Amino acid sequence: MIDHAHDLDAVREATDRLLSATEKLDDVALAEPSRLPRWSRGHVVAHLCRNADALVNVLQGRPMYADSETRDRDIERGAPRPKAEQLADLVGSAARFVDAASAPADWSRTVTMRNGVADSASRIPFRRRVEVELHHVDLGIGYELEDLPDEFVTREIDFLAERFDGHPDVVSTRVADDKGRIRTTGGGTEGGPVTVRGTAPELLGWLSGRRDGSALTVEGGPLPVLPPL
Repeated sequence: MIDHAHDLDAVREATDRLLSATEKLDDVALAEPSRLPRWSRGHVVAHLCRNADALVNVLQGRPMYADSETRDRDIERGAPRPKAEQLADLVGSAARFVDAASAPADWSRTVTMRNGVADSASRIPFRRRVEVELHHVDLGIGYELEDLPDEFVTREIDFLAERFDGHPDVVSTRVADDKGRIRTTGGGTEGGPVTVRGTAPELLGWLSGRRDGSALTVEGGPLPVLPPL
């Protein structure tokens, strides 16, 4: 069962880690490339700010973004800001999200995400946690997949396996970590079954598109090519 209160506490903790790390950067470091293609660290921070506001929109029954063009334009506009502005926005937007997610509400209700994706309102804090944790890694400033809380890594692997389950471009795949946990995913196209084994951080890296899977062991065929998130 999803515990939105627990996840909201975890969002606060993840945000504190992110802020502590970002405060150590200067304007030059923020302008340097992140680990995401074509995005500087400033782009990543700007995205995190606008994502927080977008999730407030979701919780309050508004469209997540006005449209894709506006989303992209807001990130581009925010990316080159100096550190002081970036940090102020990061703190403010994070606080607005926590306030919205702390308000009394029917957490069993269905909300609408970007591109019409439906989800339970109770999962929104975890979705924000995913953004904060993984994009902290994307900044490339010393926080790695191996530093993520074990509980978060397990849940995010579960979430991504569910997301790709039945995908028309992914063969039937068993995902097995080194603690004996097995998930099944894919199966929407011919081929397989393939078994992919590795440590939980390496599996998360592959499933989330942040590592190439070269550290994984594959049985039954080549490593499946996953669609972008």
